[in-house]
Amino acid sequence: MGFEESEEQLLSKVATNGGHGEKSSYFDGWKAHDRDPYHPTENPEGVIQMGLAENRLSHDLMEKWIRKNPAAASICTEEGISQFRAVANFQDYHGLPLFREGVAKLMEKVRGGRVKFDPDRIVMSGGATGAQETLAFCLANPGDAFLIPVPYYPAFDRDFCWRTRARLLPIHCHSSNNFNITSSALEAAYLNAQKSNIRVKGVLITNPSNPLGTTMDERTIRTLLSFTNNKRIHLICDEIFSGTVFKPPHFISLSEIVESDPEFDRDLVHVVYSLSKDLGLPGFRVGVIYSYNDEVVACARKMSSFGLVSSQTQHLLGSMLADEEFTSNYLAENARRLKERHGVFTDGLRRVGIRCLEGNGGLFCWMDLRSLLKKATLEGELELWRVIVNEVKLNVSPGSSFHCAEPGWFRVCFANMDDETTERALRRIRLFVNGEIEEVEEKKAKKKKNRLAEGLRLSLPRRFEEEMVMTPRLMTSPHSPLVPATI
Repeated sequence: MGFEESEEQLLSKVATNGGHGEKSSYFDGWKAHDRDPYHPTENPEGVIQMGLAENRLSHDLMEKWIRKNPAAASICTEEGISQFRAVANFQDYHGLPLFREGVAKLMEKVRGGRVKFDPDRIVMSGGATGAQETLAFCLANPGDAFLIPVPYYPAFDRDFCWRTRARLLPIHCHSSNNFNITSSALEAAYLNAQKSNIRVKGVLITNPSNPLGTTMDERTIRTLLSFTNNKRIHLICDEIFSGTVFKPPHFISLSEIVESDPEFDRDLVHVVYSLSKDLGLPGFRVGVIYSYNDEVVACARKMSSFGLVSSQTQHLLGSMLADEEFTSNYLAENARRLKERHGVFTDGLRRVGIRCLEGNGGLFCWMDLRSLLKKATLEGELELWRVIVNEVKLNVSPGSSFHCAEPGWFRVCFANMDDETTERALRRIRLFVNGEIEEVEEKKAKKKKNRLAEGLRLSLPRRFEEEMVMTPRLMTSPHSPLVPATI
């Protein structure tokens, strides 16, 4: 009996079923970065991490607030020590009132004050990962499915399905209409599930979209609400990038439509939020479930004991979010910086002929590299991706890892680095693409030369043709598309 077989018997089927999804190009890119991480001085030729949707553009604003408010920021400072015992003691699963009220106010502010949120409906979780798993646990039995538009965030397969054994089934979207969700695609996905005898419990969406970086319009949201209401299934909207929208059209929350229209059944509506993207605090592990269903709120709160946010974190963030002036200034400045970085990055890509899907939110671009594929296939996409990761030394995520059916799309993150690293990444892309263009031009020139030679053979006497074949010609060395990322 081999070690692997013995180990598998010792562990549960869920633990060993591969549901984590780690064996995918999405996570392989992260591993490539971990093996050879870029550093501006210690490892300037390393892999630049562009597969991580982190927001590091506005950390200085928070650092400034913390310095000005040491008593509110931490119970581990001289100024805040008076609160140590109260915060260090066991807290109710509901969370600190100051924290829940602060999160509710932030959610309102991100949505322009167009909708109010009840702090008593806010359920804490260990990041959006924990929120998604908790909702899957509350709403679905093992084997039940949620429909989800493709492309979608790869880790949903882990977050939503691994331990709950729920399933995700694709709603097929296409680049021809900018990957928008249509009624026909929704109906087709539902019908396919029925044909396979799979029970559909709901629809899972992200708005703003990860990986597209686009926001849904009101018509699309109403279509989704009508569809789920008619089928008597749930609608979960992941809105963790809602505060990253940096240009029109403005973000429209699922809650805005539900609150304003009594036609829709609120018991079927659930929102996931987090402070990881809008505030750039993924390490704080603050996730939120906001459900309009009382039973889901009660069940999720019981489940929250498996992923509570620490009281110290709640204390700090509750105090910070209660500062209305700070949160208003932060959201405005963060949006300005995201817009600026998005413009710099997409302009840099445009100069070398690379277009991106027109986006207005998120921390990434949906980059179109279809013109660089040698073959318009999954294999062709992965071949290009391996070159970009291993030779160009950029960790970008291939569309296939997001379940995109059209080869050649890549998600590339732009907000997790400083200006210098951004320019270095653009320079590597420029070198690579220019090398690809030169190779294509060389091939075209070679084909043209061959056609001319063939024409000469057809028109010249036999003896001239023989002389041409026997005469040595100067051969240019082939230009490799794998341009070294030395800059």
